[in-house]
Amino acid sequence: MITQDLDILARTIYGEARGEYGRLDGGLAALIAVGNVVINRFKQQTWFGKTISDVCLKPQQFSCWNESDPNYAILKSTAISQPVFLICQDVAQGVVQENWPDLTRGSDHYHTTDVKPAWAHDKKPIIQIGRHLFYRDC
Repeated sequence: MITQDLDILARTIYGEARGEYGRLDGGLAALIAVGNVVINRFKQQTWFGKTISDVCLKPQQFSCWNESDPNYAILKSTAISQPVFLICQDVAQGVVQENWPDLTRGSDHYHTTDVKPAWAHDKKPIIQIGRHLFYRDC
């Protein structure tokens, strides 16, 4: 059974990393890593949010949920029919149930290699997975 938290987490993974799934340097690990960051934030029980949905939907935290992002309309639709979304649902469930390791080594932030947000200028990434750089305690 897919709960609201699992659905929102799967949609976040889909919106943030589905393009990584078919890449040799990203693959399934990239999907898991985005899920890891959400769960790491959830476990902190801080301003990030008290539920998985709160963490994912916190304004300006995951760009796929920004209304100006092209992914937003897809994520808000009732059904996502892409096969990779089913994989994102499996990853979400595995991350929540701690069936997957934390590939990000405790990271609570990330960005793609295409951008360098202001918060990351003086930070050193812990790990790169696919086209995402992961950070802790930013």
